[in-house]
Amino acid sequence: MNRTEHQTPRVKICCISSLEEARTAIHAGASAIGLVSEMPSGPGVISEELIGEIALSVPIGIDTFLLTSKQDPEAVIAQQQKTHVTTIQLVDAFPLSGYTLLRRFLPGVHIVQVIHVNGKQSIPEAAAIAPFVDAILLDSGNPTLATKELGGTGRTHDWSVSRRIRESVNIPIYLAGGLKSVNVQEAIEQVHPYAVDVCSGVRTDGRLDEQKLAALFSYIT
Repeated sequence: MNRTEHQTPRVKICCISSLEEARTAIHAGASAIGLVSEMPSGPGVISEELIGEIALSVPIGIDTFLLTSKQDPEAVIAQQQKTHVTTIQLVDAFPLSGYTLLRRFLPGVHIVQVIHVNGKQSIPEAAAIAPFVDAILLDSGNPTLATKELGGTGRTHDWSVSRRIRESVNIPIYLAGGLKSVNVQEAIEQVHPYAVDVCSGVRTDGRLDEQKLAALFSYIT
């Protein structure tokens, strides 16, 4: 169910790189953590072995997202079966038939498709995918580059487009892309997402920063 304008959004802290960072994010109030597998670019990549270790350590009720750039359904299924995450976050384009395979072989695992918001064309793109997934995550990457940007850019995008996407679909919307304590409140007011997703905005020199986490949550809760 989509968030209403009067509900506090959930918070996903992404690019978690260790058991300690997972504990820190959850203690701060995160309801989900993001674990980044092999990517063509961007921060936070860790081994599938470590992703599995972190996912198994997380308390019940906290969602664990595996960020995957793989576009082959069988490869994604193998990743989930190895890591035991609760949610698959597909950061690149994915075949529509592939969603059916994920549903069949990964019952109970949530599927979240990333849409990189690069203009109004993202609105029909999101609407076409919405019936096949549990949620959509709006980010600021650029999959058309020679070396694809599939997340972790630290850039914001046009939140008015994100708002229109949120209004056009009936599944939860996660909002990502350059969010931090100084702009997260404005982003929430404009888009009214189900959840916000933050990576670089709560880090200093690549490490999770407890003060930045606390500042972020002070503007959300």
